[in-house]
Amino acid sequence: MSEKRLTPEEALDICKQQGRGTLKIFLGYAPGVGKTYAMLNEGNRRFKRGQDIVVGYVENHGRQDTDDQVADLQVLPRRKIEYNGVELEELDVEAVIKRHPEFVLVDELAHNNVPGAKNKKRYEDVLEILKQGINVISTLNIQHLESLNDVVFQITGIKVNETIPDVILQKADEVVVVDIPPDSLQNRLRRGNIYKMEKVPQALKNFFRKGNLNALREIVLRQAAEEVDETLDSYMKKEGIKDNWHTVERIMVCISSSPNAKKLIRRGARIANRYKCEWYAVTVKSTRPLYNSRSEADRKLLESHIQLAKQLGAETVELTGRSVSETLAAFANQKHITQIMLGQTTRTKVETLYRGSTINKLIKLVSNVEIHLIPINQ
Repeated sequence: MSEKRLTPEEALDICKQQGRGTLKIFLGYAPGVGKTYAMLNEGNRRFKRGQDIVVGYVENHGRQDTDDQVADLQVLPRRKIEYNGVELEELDVEAVIKRHPEFVLVDELAHNNVPGAKNKKRYEDVLEILKQGINVISTLNIQHLESLNDVVFQITGIKVNETIPDVILQKADEVVVVDIPPDSLQNRLRRGNIYKMEKVPQALKNFFRKGNLNALREIVLRQAAEEVDETLDSYMKKEGIKDNWHTVERIMVCISSSPNAKKLIRRGARIANRYKCEWYAVTVKSTRPLYNSRSEADRKLLESHIQLAKQLGAETVELTGRSVSETLAAFANQKHITQIMLGQTTRTKVETLYRGSTINKLIKLVSNVEIHLIPINQ
């Protein structure tokens, strides 16, 4: 019986549990932004500091500046494989493990290995090397993430066949974004620094159109922001920090079965689009015995509000709690909400006297949060 093959996530978890090698990825939005150069630059800095670092596989694409960066580093031999009568070269995993350096540079993490190689994918080679306690520094373009395959095709019209599971990037020990403006990247292309000159006109008409580059650049920068946000969130939880640092906007729209909720939802969507941020449409069902239960008409109206919020891009959340204000405040603190949108109360003065004001209670329970009170008659 053949040995069960580990998933990428399982392999990375084993590496971390056993204190094995670390993975650092230089991430870019297109060929030519400088990922390989940045990786080699770090390799040379580590080499000059006396660290044991080797080149496992680097693709120079005929670029002289890349060759110059490799010059002082030890380059391990590649594995030669004959395929369809042509001799091709791949990363030699066994050679890396036998040499067992402290660090190894491995370019183009999403590369598909030629048939006959030990593993089908280069990222699988890297996982095997990490398990041996060797640190890996690699490169990746954002369009090679599996979850973005359809998105990239929609943007560029080009189907990316070399992909890696998202978990490889998510669980990397360090991700460094290599970024240059699209205009600068196009200039590099025109100078022949990315492809040979005869390929430049076609590249500018296809993948390297400015619209494509701007869209891919936004995706990679958002990916980096999400990584930073998750790291910050973990730090704040670890340190018990309850305060809101406003590093990124997050909108919470509080909705009910009121007909005016649609106005709140649309206003929340506009603000979220302005900031290009996450937003939540939140409703609370109170468990208090005397709290009015929802009628069938109310339930249908609330469901229509929830559907509208989803259509406009909100993450809809249905909460349950004894106190509406306390439940909303707990969610706002948990998600580090920066702006809360509420509709003007419809309670009479007598009702407010006996039942209190949800709005006033919520204001007292949250700190460093902007409260938007939207009039119902506008």
